[in-house]
Amino acid sequence: MEELYEALGLDAGALVGGDLPVHSPTDGALIAEVRTDSAARQEEKIAAADAAFAQWRIVPAPRRGELIRLFADELRAAKEPLGTLVTVECGKILQEGMGEVQEMIDICDFALGLSRQLYGLTIASERPGHKMMETWHPLGAIGVITSFNFPVAPWAWNFSLALVCGDPVVWKPSEKTPLSALASQALFEKALKRFGPAPDGLSHVVIGGGECGERLADDPRLKLISATGSCRMGRHVGPRVAVRFGRSLLELGGNNAMIVGASADLELALRAILFSAVGTAGQRCTTLRRLIVHEDIYADLVPRLKKAYGTIRIGDPLDDDVLVGPLIDGGAYEAMRGALGKVTGEGGAVSGGERVLEDRYPDAYYVKPAIVEMSRQTDTVREETFAPILYVLKYREFDDAIAIHNDVPQGLSSSIFTTDLREAEAFLSADGSDCGIANVNIGPSGAEIGGAFGGEKDTGGGRESGSDAWKSYMRRATNTVNYSHELPLAQGITFGGDEPA
Repeated sequence: MEELYEALGLDAGALVGGDLPVHSPTDGALIAEVRTDSAARQEEKIAAADAAFAQWRIVPAPRRGELIRLFADELRAAKEPLGTLVTVECGKILQEGMGEVQEMIDICDFALGLSRQLYGLTIASERPGHKMMETWHPLGAIGVITSFNFPVAPWAWNFSLALVCGDPVVWKPSEKTPLSALASQALFEKALKRFGPAPDGLSHVVIGGGECGERLADDPRLKLISATGSCRMGRHVGPRVAVRFGRSLLELGGNNAMIVGASADLELALRAILFSAVGTAGQRCTTLRRLIVHEDIYADLVPRLKKAYGTIRIGDPLDDDVLVGPLIDGGAYEAMRGALGKVTGEGGAVSGGERVLEDRYPDAYYVKPAIVEMSRQTDTVREETFAPILYVLKYREFDDAIAIHNDVPQGLSSSIFTTDLREAEAFLSADGSDCGIANVNIGPSGAEIGGAFGGEKDTGGGRESGSDAWKSYMRRATNTVNYSHELPLAQGITFGGDEPA
């Protein structure tokens, strides 16, 4: 680990003796002991970010983009060690760890271009000799809260956009994955040194548990709180921010489904199901959790899917031929076993779900991904269990498939496999999927950074990453300019005897 820390600019000596032990989910080994931030230290970091905002907001946006370009350079140079650290710390396979760092690089490239396109509108005025327009201005220091399963990419989505928009960032990573955050901060500080003069406090990491997140949510100096995590977490954070009239950007849980129509290309669907359902050991917010299959192809698809599940290599996520690494910890394993116990009582037929490799890794939690055939969508199926459980349901009429699909509290990602144009278009219509992401002939996971990422209902309604998500990090002003010699009022109103223009 020391070589890895050195490659990322981390001081190995500072990662021992702290009050927060960090264990790798791959084998349960202790890999670091980091120091948590006291309330006083967190206050200093928020104050520094707030002070930095006053200077950073007047730096031209293309110049702010240059800092993000330099950060992307550091990420490119450190892609392998940072991707490896992500794998060691959160348990996803190395290809996924490297892919997460690539997401960071991609969003930096997006933000760099964006730094020259923070545009508003020119609006027609009803008054002669007047012009209306909207302008966008930096919002203020923001707080970012992230989850263990994607320990760096969601922060980068927020950070790169926030910085080019003029906003410093205070980041609270999951206490399960603080090392990836500290490494990302170290790489950013290298970029800062190359950038030249810049205000102190543009980026801070605060380490700690829920109390740190609460302090971020409660602090009026942080104009936006972007929080990625469970629906339960969002219900806690959102109201705290709302009490002080702050903004929140919530990207919460998903109970994502795929409809497989009678006309679907089953070979294509099988590959998509496998990656979407078992990738990251089922610990993606966009993991496929519900498979809704037309009754005419059910008897063909499901046995083939079970056979494919039987070929999955489970083990050390650093091994090249492994497809499924461990769950994050014992709590995740107990949640998985609890859900499988419930659906068994609800009539579900369970294949898989057992713990494996326990003799080799007694302090880690590797499991066989589970397939659960259900005759109906029960309350347990409507809950999100953050583990590799795929519930399989059958339908006959397309309207019934849509009804099953939408009958869950969450609304993040969705997909349909079909070669029927009418089904595809209906799925994407206002009468179709009620999710923030709706795909055709591709699974629900693996989103690109060019599109806005997020969902509806209990998923929180926030949008991160691409498209116009940058507007969340800015404030809008509507401006009217009078270049005439008159002072007409809107709506034709006369005041004090003036004639309407």
